[in-house]
Amino acid sequence: MSDSTSPSAQEQQFLDAVQQALETQSFERLILSQYKGEMQQLKKMTFRLIELQQQPVLNVLYRHKTQDVTKNYPISDAMQIIAEHLACCKQGNLFASTQDVQLKRNKKKDLLTITQKTTMTKTDAHATQTHDRSKHRFVEQESLFLQHLGITDAQGQIIPSMARKWKQINKFVEIFSGALTQLSTQDQNLRVVDFGSGKGYLTFALYDYLAKQQQVPFVTGVELNEKMVQFCQHVAEASGFNQLDFFQGDVRTYQPERLDVMIALHACDVATDFAIHTGIRLNAQMIMCAPCCHKELRPQLKSPEVLKPMLHFGIHAGQQAEMLTDTIRALLLKAYGYETKVFEFVALEHTSKNKMILATKRADFVAPDTVVLAQIEALKNMYGIQKHSLELLLNNQWDQQDIGSKC
Repeated sequence: MSDSTSPSAQEQQFLDAVQQALETQSFERLILSQYKGEMQQLKKMTFRLIELQQQPVLNVLYRHKTQDVTKNYPISDAMQIIAEHLACCKQGNLFASTQDVQLKRNKKKDLLTITQKTTMTKTDAHATQTHDRSKHRFVEQESLFLQHLGITDAQGQIIPSMARKWKQINKFVEIFSGALTQLSTQDQNLRVVDFGSGKGYLTFALYDYLAKQQQVPFVTGVELNEKMVQFCQHVAEASGFNQLDFFQGDVRTYQPERLDVMIALHACDVATDFAIHTGIRLNAQMIMCAPCCHKELRPQLKSPEVLKPMLHFGIHAGQQAEMLTDTIRALLLKAYGYETKVFEFVALEHTSKNKMILATKRADFVAPDTVVLAQIEALKNMYGIQKHSLELLLNNQWDQQDIGSKC
């Protein structure tokens, strides 16, 4: 902190560098650390530029000892906010596309270090900034919950063994972010349920993302494992995620009254069908599934005559049963008023369970589409399929209790 009310020459030079980076669009990020002000337990602040509603804003991540808090400020207020916070910190690090600048204070004087980078044109700098925005838009690597979950270490660096999970988390939130813009609801209080939430990697990331988009989400992770539930509840409290909770149970025992977003990643076998049915029944605006363990149709599968030479091989029959199962699921979602996509979630090197079914509710839905239902019936007849759990549930014909569990 400065010894006088006015900034030192080095501090003013640092602030000038920040302002220049903002004006020339070369600003990447700013970190102010070793905070000595009045906000208790605040450790450091990270400043970035992000876009909200197609307008640039200054995003500030306040990292406290036990939680992270994110706030967004108008660009017009950026320098005033940065100057006020810098006055209470012993170190500042500016990262720009043209230079890195460090301000470090000690008892005697302020030290300023400037490291020049390869000169960029304004166009190149803007392109770099745009890339950086997209890279940091979804999950901030410095978020405290990642450390609690064992994704990052105490310095905020990705633990090597968790690199694939980190990739999966980012891809999931990226997909969710794109689908969110297609929803007809304008409600800021989204109700989200994640069936089979496990250790909560994606559940936490989703809550964190929504909170940073100025949403007020209510997110529930549903998990059978009691120890997992206790662990996740503890992490939620430690991260300051006040409207994120976890319930011990499954899709049979947890019955929400309202549901805007239904998530079921890697729910085993027909548990996926129960989860999708819950989403459709409660008129969820978004349904995200990554099915696994497609066991139901395989014993029923009868090869069409022309396909018998191909499906004679067991691996091909299994792949065909999987494709048929998920095709019927996707078509049923389409028939019941959802724009539906089936695509690769992440590359196979990151997870073998990499297929996602993503469905968003159409505003014009009135009644099930009979043309699509006829397509489903034709597929079932072709392969000799007598029952598909999601279809039975939608027709109120389900008469079994065993719905499988998360793998």
